[in-house]
Amino acid sequence: MESFLSDYGLYIKWIGVVSSACFLTSLIVLPWFICRLEEDYFLHLHDRPQPAFFLRWLRYFLGSTLVVAGILMLFLPGQGVLTMVLGLNFLDFPGKRKAVDGLLARKSLQKALNWIRLKGNRNGFLFEQP
Repeated sequence: MESFLSDYGLYIKWIGVVSSACFLTSLIVLPWFICRLEEDYFLHLHDRPQPAFFLRWLRYFLGSTLVVAGILMLFLPGQGVLTMVLGLNFLDFPGKRKAVDGLLARKSLQKALNWIRLKGNRNGFLFEQP
C-alpha cells in the first residue's frame, strides 16, 4: 500500500482536485446558468439561427466542455445528467434533436430543472408534451 501511494500519490491528489472542482462548479455555475435561461428555452430549442463564426466556435467549446464534465460527474460528485443536457444544447451534431428530446422527456430531469429554477425564484421551464 505504501509503494502504491508513493508511486501514484500525485495522480490521486489531482483526481481529488478535479473531482472537487467539478463538484463545486456544478453546485455554483449550473443553478445560476439554469436560472438565467428563458422559461420557454426548451420549446424553441431547435429553431435558433446560427450565430457568427466566433460565437459558434465558443458555443462548441463550451458545449464540449460541459458534456465532458457531465460524463465525469457521472462517476465523480456533481450533477452529471443536467450538465450533459446543457452541454448538448450548445452542440450541433446529427441526432441531436432526438438525443436532447429523449433526455428532456424524462420527468425526473424536468422536475430537477424546475426545482432549481424555483429555488432561484423563477418560473419553471415549459416542455413540449409528447
